[in-house]
Amino acid sequence: MTSLSRRALGAAAVSSVIAGPAFAQADRALTIATGGSITSIDPHFFNAAPNSSLALHIFQALVDRTPDAKFVPGLATSWRVIEPTLWEFKLRENVKWHDGRPFTAADVEFTYGRAPNVPNSPGGFGGFLRSLKRIEILDPHTIRFHTHAPNPILPIDLAAIFIVSKHAGEGASTEDYNSGKAAIGTGPYKFVSYEPNNRTELVRNDDYWGGREPWSRVSYRFIANDAARSAALLSGDLDMIDQVASSDLARLKREPRTSVSETVGLRCVYLMPDFSRDGNLPFVTDNNGQPLPTNPFKDVRVRQALTSIINRQNIAERVMEGQATATNQWLPPGTFGYAPDIAVPVPNVEHSRRLLAEAGYPNGFKLTLHTPNDRFPNDSRIAQAIGQFWTRIGVQTQVEAVPWASFSARSNRQDFAIRLTSWGSTTAEAGYMLSNIMMTYSRENRTGASNSGRFSSPELDRMTNAAVSIIDDEAREKALQDMVRWVAREVPIIPLVQLNHTWATKRGLTYAARMDERTIAMGVRPA
Repeated sequence: MTSLSRRALGAAAVSSVIAGPAFAQADRALTIATGGSITSIDPHFFNAAPNSSLALHIFQALVDRTPDAKFVPGLATSWRVIEPTLWEFKLRENVKWHDGRPFTAADVEFTYGRAPNVPNSPGGFGGFLRSLKRIEILDPHTIRFHTHAPNPILPIDLAAIFIVSKHAGEGASTEDYNSGKAAIGTGPYKFVSYEPNNRTELVRNDDYWGGREPWSRVSYRFIANDAARSAALLSGDLDMIDQVASSDLARLKREPRTSVSETVGLRCVYLMPDFSRDGNLPFVTDNNGQPLPTNPFKDVRVRQALTSIINRQNIAERVMEGQATATNQWLPPGTFGYAPDIAVPVPNVEHSRRLLAEAGYPNGFKLTLHTPNDRFPNDSRIAQAIGQFWTRIGVQTQVEAVPWASFSARSNRQDFAIRLTSWGSTTAEAGYMLSNIMMTYSRENRTGASNSGRFSSPELDRMTNAAVSIIDDEAREKALQDMVRWVAREVPIIPLVQLNHTWATKRGLTYAARMDERTIAMGVRPA
């Protein structure tokens, strides 16, 4: 049994979880402001942290995550391996949907059929379900999952999929969730209203199986500007903010009216070129402004030149003001698959210029780097720094920053030549990003769901499929570390820094900082 499986199965041996804290239920509202734009209430529309944070108030998964990225029972109370390709889950009894109807295995089966197939999704959840071959319902609270091959981390995969009700979800569109018509969950809060790029209103579910929450209402707001979020907290308009700007962090720590919670995170900021075209690439030209005949990113020497010149330590210390760690892989030390021998490159102008010349670009070329300006702290500032590094080796770089809602949709359409983005490996193991970001995009195979650059390598696909199916802990981790080394050499993505996660609350409130960066009312408690 793998360490990840032991961790999940050990938690699953507990047949129930402790209900919410039994303190006095004051009818008090909680107002939260997030710096990440929420693009839908549909919990299967977009695999993005802001969407999942909000969804967790309304919906739940079979397996839940603790703030320190451990896995515990959620809507399932236990699970076990019957055969290498057969798992059995016991579902929690006496759970009601928000409209009073009972939660059953039929809802789980419906959910896992729906989640990979939501129309117009800019990055869906198929990767978590790609190992499923067949679902077998034994009774309303017992369900079996047959897999194509051994999947030692199936419970961890299923922690990412929020369960929706079959009776409300059949035939429902994403807009039906956004309007509230289909937003019927089992979670601690009920849907009231949703205004895109503004706020979502929630009311407490007094019949929640896990116990009543202390907040009678939750107003979940979106405020893109870092300074505006901090100012609203200090003025008393907000109870909590996330993504505290590095420039505000020291001040909020000193401020007697606020408290700060922080933790090392699992989110890696990285660059991904476009691999979807062989020829002329939008936003890339020669130095005279003429289109290039071939896509320069298809040459590994160009990718190696671009990654080698970036001063990641400078970004971590100066741009992020110490709230990030320089990296050349996508997970922090101590996680499953981290390769200690993969060092952060030391910038070398001559080495990068030589690689460009060998690739046929002795004088460089011009490009536009696209970045969100409201997704994670200092996103557009990081992009500006990257542009300066690349310009030093002759790759004249212009930066275009756009709001996340627009950025994510355009990136998914392959509108960009190269983009700055990020990914949180909430499973805390290397296979998650490989399967979702770097494997070949395929709706049929449910791989590469968030592979917006459309990188494709049969070798990487084969190696990843083999690695994630290995039952033995030590052997699987070694295979994943080999994949980390492969990525460092072939450069399908350019990892930059690992983010820290920060929240600030009014004095008198505490927040349980989460490695998965989720911002949830359920983590806020009176001090």
